Amino acid sequence: MKLFRSKAAERRTADAPKATREQILLSGIDRRSLGLEIGPSHCPVAAKRDGFNVRVLDHLDAEGLRAKYADHGVDITAIEEVDYVWSGQPLEELIASHVIEHVPDLVGFFNSCERILAPGGLLSLAIPDKRYCFDCQRENTALGRVIDVALAKPSNHSPGTAAEYFLKVCRKGGQIAWGEGHTGALEPVHGLTDALQAMARVREGHYYDLHEWVFTPDSFRGIVCDLRALRLIALEEQCFHATRGHEFFVTLRKPVVVGRSVA
Repeated sequence: MKLFRSKAAERRTADAPKATREQILLSGIDRRSLGLEIGPSHCPVAAKRDGFNVRVLDHLDAEGLRAKYADHGVDITAIEEVDYVWSGQPLEELIASHVIEHVPDLVGFFNSCERILAPGGLLSLAIPDKRYCFDCQRENTALGRVIDVALAKPSNHSPGTAAEYFLKVCRKGGQIAWGEGHTGALEPVHGLTDALQAMARVREGHYYDLHEWVFTPDSFRGIVCDLRALRLIALEEQCFHATRGHEFFVTLRKPVVVGRSVA
């Protein structure tokens, strides 16, 4: 996900079939404006080397990311230096403090982003579609849980989330992410031993980089709409692009006049 202080783009809701992934994510972005790329891992979109005025936030420093992905068959030379290592705290604590699906508190994350955006600033998101990735056997995230978690204000995933993740994530035809039409048998990635170990380690305070939230395009857009109607967040949808491969794209905008009931 990419968070930028930037000029607002005109509202666009229709998909642009010929646009690339990068063009979708960078739509309306001024590369000269200060930006924050969150969780670029080994595949930055607004790369510093391409002239973007960005800071990078990830769950490990650059050395840690290179070690993590050394045996994953990806280009680790694309990993950029990490300016902020995130461990669950509000973003503004770091700045002053495929990631939205990873954060323990979704509402808190939205509101942290909103607080560090200028009026009219954009939050550009690439979000896994659970139908086409290893989350396919997990239930869609429910609005009630999003709200309850926001009120509890956690900084880590719960033992229950860790158990569900390690029991349910799967491959399809040997792949953990795929596009529409991909065939193959579903098989578990982890197992009961992994789930039990993860639950125990989370209780000890260990942070796992796992998916807390599970969405389809409709479920995500519905949750954002409901959270805004309930005045729990101020960000509003500016642009939506339907699923390509295993992910869909949403741009949220900070309105000029902000109103919400929970900070």
